[in-house]
Amino acid sequence: MSTSSSGLTFKLHPLVIVNISDHYTRVKSQSAAQGNAAPRVFGCVIGVQRGRTVEIFNSFELLYDASTETLDRAFLDKKQEQYKKVFPNYYILGWYSTGSDAQESDMQIHKALMDINESPVYVVLNPAINHAQKDLPIIIYESELHVIDGIPQLIFVRSNYTIETVEAERISVDHVAHLKPSDGGSAATQLAAHLTGIHSAIKMLNGRVRILHHFLVAMQKGEIPYENSLLRQVSSLLRRLPAIESEKFQDDFLMEYNDTLLMTYLAMVTNCSSIMNEFVDKFNTAYDKQGRRGGRTPFF
Repeated sequence: MSTSSSGLTFKLHPLVIVNISDHYTRVKSQSAAQGNAAPRVFGCVIGVQRGRTVEIFNSFELLYDASTETLDRAFLDKKQEQYKKVFPNYYILGWYSTGSDAQESDMQIHKALMDINESPVYVVLNPAINHAQKDLPIIIYESELHVIDGIPQLIFVRSNYTIETVEAERISVDHVAHLKPSDGGSAATQLAAHLTGIHSAIKMLNGRVRILHHFLVAMQKGEIPYENSLLRQVSSLLRRLPAIESEKFQDDFLMEYNDTLLMTYLAMVTNCSSIMNEFVDKFNTAYDKQGRRGGRTPFF
């Protein structure tokens, strides 16, 4: 495998690594429940490019058909449109997958994304645990046109990268890294306790739905007598389910969700303005005292 000669500098954020790991873990758990081996996962990486510096900030999943080895472009276009509404400065820089190294079939997916980015990057995460390896199991590839045996071919070449992070990412990644049960069996953090509570609630709901389902099946088979009052309650409950799939529900939900985000944003702006105002007052006070001694006038 050759080394890239493009001169680009890649900066990879931890959120991308967490997203790919989470994607693979979920797919692996679902496949293990069905008795299948964990397949490879695919997704897009997004970020910005400033001159010769490429900074990968985030990623999202893609739908991949293993039988035809093609990506769902309609799903990709929809996800791209959604991300552009939230992050207008982010662009699709390339894609990611799991495995120990790049495969020959990966070049087909790589070429399919060239209509979005003429020189996409390819991020590969190796999910296999190797305790002897000290470096991150992440490889970033670029594609270059090389002449092999007189035939021009597009091949993958390795690129160097550095891990770039901001304060918010360091706090969140450190928080996720310490999610583990304590000796007493309870969660070690508030987030883990919250997720444990949600898991218990879903488990209880699933158990009650199963009981209700077995009861209705037994009633249908004639094993137990009919109870019209119970059937009316079940029918009333089932008629409520399509309500959350209506267009009106989606509009109301998005409106309330956007209002909540706007209120949070305004609260942050107000807080920042208050902090800035206090800073200006303190600066004016300090500068005014210095100006009286030196004969100067304050800026503000």
